[in-house]
Amino acid sequence: MRVYYNIDEFQKVDCPVLTTGTFDGVHLGHKKILSRLSEIAERSSGESVLLTFNPHPRMVLFTNDAGIKLLSTQKEKIRQLEESGIDHLIIHPFTIAFSRLSSIEFVRDLLVNKLGIKKLVIGYNHQFGRNREGTLEHLREYGPVYGFDVEEIPAKEIDNVNISSTKIRNALKEGNVSIANSFLGYNYSFEGIVVRGKELGRTIGFPTANIEIQDKEKLIPKDGVYAARAEVNGNQYNGMLNIGFKPTIEEGKPEAVRSTIEINLFDFDDDIYGCVIKVELIDRIRDEKKFVNLDELKNQLVLDKSETDRIL
Repeated sequence: MRVYYNIDEFQKVDCPVLTTGTFDGVHLGHKKILSRLSEIAERSSGESVLLTFNPHPRMVLFTNDAGIKLLSTQKEKIRQLEESGIDHLIIHPFTIAFSRLSSIEFVRDLLVNKLGIKKLVIGYNHQFGRNREGTLEHLREYGPVYGFDVEEIPAKEIDNVNISSTKIRNALKEGNVSIANSFLGYNYSFEGIVVRGKELGRTIGFPTANIEIQDKEKLIPKDGVYAARAEVNGNQYNGMLNIGFKPTIEEGKPEAVRSTIEINLFDFDDDIYGCVIKVELIDRIRDEKKFVNLDELKNQLVLDKSETDRIL
């Protein structure tokens, strides 16, 4: 897969078959579209092209929004799309100026003149251009004029999947990791750098690796305790992960303390400070809660480990 970070970098191919969208998370619904894209490209002796955008359009258009968090970092998205088997990925900068392109300008100037599309694969409810004015009906009008075919993915195919990035984000915010994973088709994950914490976990037999997420736009699920798997230096480990403000050892109101992420890796005692760790969330065990003392916390962690072992 070739990756371009601007439409202008794309070098035209003989028969580009294109779809477009944000594709955050590259979930099972997206994969259905990408599978159809590759199928049509192969049938047409063409090459599959995905046009997507960075940053996410909502981050540009709705600056007063509470702040959308993403299922995929750009690095993750590229890796996920490469696994889908498409030939060309264009990640075009999304700006206010770009958002003001009319539907006809988007089609004529970008899709036709710059990308040279021959076929456009699109969902039945896709909208594009300024104020999302462009519709499937517009594309069918423009196609004969500018020399490209439009292939719609029928409503029943998309509705049967019944998945959206928004649904997955909401599931993760509610702590429903197993549901999110079933929609994604893989385990939700994030990665970060292992940093030093207070090391209190060692005193009760549950040492943890504190994880600092580098990409601040990455969605972190609801606070709580999770069964997880982690990749460290190329090796896989089971573990239990806590997201939250550690109420047993921290003072102050929850809203005044930034959530931390720490994982207790089973059968592991290496020094990994400064290492990158990737964590996959398998299921949520319980809410985070405040214990009377560290002994009570330790007793609960023993139960949590037993539950994590059962899940994993």
